[in-house]
Amino acid sequence: MKRRLIILALLSMLFMTLSVRAGEKVTEERLDEVAERGAHVMPFSLEQTIHIFSKTAAGGLQQVLAKDSSNIEQVELIREHLSKISQEFIQGDFSDPAKIHGADMPGLAELRMAEPGQIKIVYKELSNGAEIDYSANETKLIEAIHKWFDAQLSDHARHAIPGHPHHHIHQNP
Repeated sequence: MKRRLIILALLSMLFMTLSVRAGEKVTEERLDEVAERGAHVMPFSLEQTIHIFSKTAAGGLQQVLAKDSSNIEQVELIREHLSKISQEFIQGDFSDPAKIHGADMPGLAELRMAEPGQIKIVYKELSNGAEIDYSANETKLIEAIHKWFDAQLSDHARHAIPGHPHHHIHQNP
């Protein structure tokens, strides 16, 4: 039952995302390039997972979930990657997103310039993947996180959906 609800929620959000994306100018070529570069950085399968980016008043919540929660291999690969990048991000190292999306990715320069501790980054395992919660007190950093999330949603259009700050799609650990 829970699995059906998750699938229905994902499908409805995907439909909403596709209708919003209809007006955006992201080419198939760009989507292919990002997926190709992503395959060299992210160890999990984009086809077997979904990225959810939920903007919040203080920053945002990034979730990566296995579409099939019984796919333990994908769940572990998600956790491995998000745990690794959360530690890198805490150190101010945003090189993985730059490798995938390019050095001029919106919001990335501001995130890289943040002083240690200005952005709180919290990693958490979920039963079907993992999440990273980003928060900041400074408006410019919150806006940078939001721009960064928008860019990821655009570049991962086939494999990502926007979330809602209080409606996260995951199963409790």
